[in-house]
Amino acid sequence: MSVSQEKNQSDSTIGVTLRGVSKSFGNVHAVVSLDLDVQPGEFFAMLGPSGSGKTTVLRLIAGFEHADAGQIYLGDQDVTTPPPYERPVNTVFQDYALFPHMSVAENVGYGLRIRKTSKAVIATKVAEALERMQLPNVADRMPHQLSGGQRQRIALARALILEPRVLLLDEPLGALDKQLREEMQFELKQIQRDVGITFIFVTHDQEEALTLSDRIAVFNAGHIEQVGTPAEVYENPKTQFVASFLGLSNLIPAEIAKTLVGVDEMISIRPERVRLVDINHIASAEETMVSGTIAETVYTGSSTRYILQTPSGLSLIASRQNEHDSAHVSHFERGQVAQALWRTDQISVIPQSQSVTRA
Repeated sequence: MSVSQEKNQSDSTIGVTLRGVSKSFGNVHAVVSLDLDVQPGEFFAMLGPSGSGKTTVLRLIAGFEHADAGQIYLGDQDVTTPPPYERPVNTVFQDYALFPHMSVAENVGYGLRIRKTSKAVIATKVAEALERMQLPNVADRMPHQLSGGQRQRIALARALILEPRVLLLDEPLGALDKQLREEMQFELKQIQRDVGITFIFVTHDQEEALTLSDRIAVFNAGHIEQVGTPAEVYENPKTQFVASFLGLSNLIPAEIAKTLVGVDEMISIRPERVRLVDINHIASAEETMVSGTIAETVYTGSSTRYILQTPSGLSLIASRQNEHDSAHVSHFERGQVAQALWRTDQISVIPQSQSVTRA
């Protein structure tokens, strides 16, 4: 695709809007009165555990499921009831869904053949799509001859060749091993920037959502708990569920928080914001400090996690980046008395009404 074509495609990209959307399967309320706004050209992640409703929302946008209530808009177009083929979207699945009896070129060009596009145009577009995916020499191979990462790129090429205005991705990296998944994250982000269209991405992997997305919606029990940039939802979780699901977090109950920081609400502090200091350390006016005993140390390679058990029964996790230099080796060991310290402005206050997760 030429630069001018990419700009035209980017200019025509659309957002997605859901208003009061609900969907049930028998007695299971998968999505409950959900409102959502995805901006044009945004890489938007829907993050949550299994059964939280994120995949159902993706299928509702695609048209594979129909809402029991509410409206779904692609741009200004109401697509609440039209079938999938009448919506300007395409979907990439975790299992790639490639036709095993077709070559790579036949798989990528399949949608254009269904549209009765000329063979010459199909050949040109397939070649361009494979070039974009950095796989120009695999056109004649069969899917089983490709690696997992290559098959995923072919699935992307097949979806993008139809020039959808929104691309839906249902855990597309879930079948890959950790190293390849991390490599594909950067490739996927670059592809989205190149084509310039709206990507809506479903994942249960917190790190993946933080790495890829412009904004994240955190799902829980058919509801959205919080929407924001990766930094916003990680640094300032608004609910207990978001604080605990999106990475590690120290959740301090209101009765203890009131004693420590004078806040009669639950507070959250990320482990990397907690610093271990000697028992004789004196905190400044801007810092909060609590003493205890190191109950456990966990070496993770790049960092070490320490669990400090306080006399009140509170367990605090402190994470320290490992300095692979003998002069900076941590001197805190299991069984040692120490103090956990953090800056008061680095806590997040979770209102009482949000401190109990939905069942």
